[in-house]
Amino acid sequence: MSETENKPANAAPPPAPKSRIQRLLSVTPGDILRVALISVIVGIVLAAFNINPGDLWQDFFGTLAEVWGEAFETVTRLARGSVQYLVLGAVLVVPIWLVVHIVRALGKRSP
Repeated sequence: MSETENKPANAAPPPAPKSRIQRLLSVTPGDILRVALISVIVGIVLAAFNINPGDLWQDFFGTLAEVWGEAFETVTRLARGSVQYLVLGAVLVVPIWLVVHIVRALGKRSP
């Protein structure tokens, strides 16, 4: 059988490929929703660092330096708090782990 015999008689020809301009200008509702969702997430992050959109446009590089400083300060503060929680948890967890480890080691039979 030839290729033309395998196709149904009423089959439409494949659509022509879109040009670059057509691909550039074709925006779907899903694209708009995706951009809106990402914009909200970025807006929340910027609001967490107290960044005003007007300031962002007025002094772009100054704002980047400000964001970097705020992010560094936040990470430092979180790390400091994490160390406190680590020590607090270790006061309870390490002795229990040691007891369990010793009991398991003594309970195992030698080969």
